Amino acid sequence: MPRYAFRIEYDGGPFCGWQRQVDLPTVQGQIENAARRIEPNHTGLFGAGRTDTGVHATGQVAHLDTEKEWAPDKLRQAINHFLKPDPIALTAATLVDSNFHARFSATKRLYQFRVTAQRSPMVLDRGRTWHINHKLDVAVMQAAAAHLIGKHDFTTFRSTLCQARSPVKTLEKLAITETRVSDARFDYAFDLEALSFLHNQVRSLVGTLERVGAGSWEPIDVANALMQRDRSACGPVAPPHGLYLRDVQYPMVIFKTKF
Repeated sequence: MPRYAFRIEYDGGPFCGWQRQVDLPTVQGQIENAARRIEPNHTGLFGAGRTDTGVHATGQVAHLDTEKEWAPDKLRQAINHFLKPDPIALTAATLVDSNFHARFSATKRLYQFRVTAQRSPMVLDRGRTWHINHKLDVAVMQAAAAHLIGKHDFTTFRSTLCQARSPVKTLEKLAITETRVSDARFDYAFDLEALSFLHNQVRSLVGTLERVGAGSWEPIDVANALMQRDRSACGPVAPPHGLYLRDVQYPMVIFKTKF
């Protein structure tokens, strides 16, 4: 059976996460339903990572086996047609080797969390950024983030529902940048990279670092929380709608740049 890989973009707001669930709308479920309109006997869509309810993606990757051999763009266009009007789009498609697996072949996952400091209500970006009403100190958040880089036991920053066999992960990057949009708006981006993440790890880290940026925590408090390996030592968990799965990387180039 031919195997195709897709890059996928979606607004997670209307969905109960990525993973298919009985009688609930999910991103995986909606794409599988659309694909079944043209490939009724496909065996399922396999994603690079599970995103929670409300989490978005600009670079999710998934693969699908089909009975018929398709021109990749024809397959992408056909599935996109049957996805309407869901806020999901396959933005790239390619034929891959049968040994390729969207999840197990991945070498790095890149997430971005967006935060906006603005006193007035959000309008155009509502539901796509974490809206706060106070500025953040980027320098102290960067100092706190330095304690989190590298290989650690992240028990403090994992959900109690996390099913990972080990809480030990290697966080390769945690960069924080500030953009002054206007005198009344400041945007913050938290960019994180790792082979894989624990359930709620990114949101737990960002929520805790926000407390540092707001002045409620000191950078050393983050180091102490990490060393406690106790979920109760974590700061607040940031809301899902600021989080984006931005990219998934593989040992080989999967998608060629094409308009």
